Amino acid sequence: MQQYTFNKYFAKKSFLKIFGGEIRIFDESKNKLLFFVKQKAFKLKEDISVYADETKTKELLKIKARSVIDFSAIYDVVDVTSNEAIGSLRRKGFKSILKDSWEILDTKDQVIGSIDEDSMFKAILRRFLTNLIPQSFFITLNKNQVGVLKQTFNPFVPQFNIDFSSDNANALDRRMGIAIVILLQIIEGRQQ
Repeated sequence: MQQYTFNKYFAKKSFLKIFGGEIRIFDESKNKLLFFVKQKAFKLKEDISVYADETKTKELLKIKARSVIDFSAIYDVVDVTSNEAIGSLRRKGFKSILKDSWEILDTKDQVIGSIDEDSMFKAILRRFLTNLIPQSFFITLNKNQVGVLKQTFNPFVPQFNIDFSSDNANALDRRMGIAIVILLQIIEGRQQ
C-alpha cells in the first residue's frame, strides 16, 4: 500500500477533542494525509481503528488492547485488509513511570524490539517540572535502531516527526511503525 512506502512522516494529534481524540499522519511535507484515527471517548478497553482518510470508509489497521485498563497492557496490531496479525506492543508499566518504555512483540509474543524515551533525566523533568521539553523515542529491533520519533515544540498540540530512514529501517514492518506512533500519542499523551 502506498501509505506504508514513506520513510518519513508527520503526526499531529488534535487539540482539545472532548469526545475522543483525532490523529492525522501525513507525509513528510505535511501535504498528503496518509492515516486518520478517531479515538472513541470513554472506552475502558482501547480499540483503535486506523483509516486511510477522514471519510473513514477504508479501514487499514486495528490496534486492540487485550485487557481492560492494564498498566502493562498489550496491544495487538492487525492489518484489516488482509486480516493478518502483524505483532503486538507491550507497555512496560512500572518502568514507564519515570521513562516511557515499550516492547515490540512478534506474532508469537516474543520480544523482538523496544521503544524507549530519550533520557531518564529529561523524562523526569517532563513529568515533574514541565511538559515544554519535547520527547524523542528510539525504536530498536534486534539491538539496531530502526526509527526515531521526535516531538516538535508545541505545548498545546502533540506533534511528531517520524523517521524510518536508517540503514536498518526495513527490518521494521511499516504498519507496526504507524501503530507505534499512534499508541505513543494516545497512551503516553495522557500523562501530558
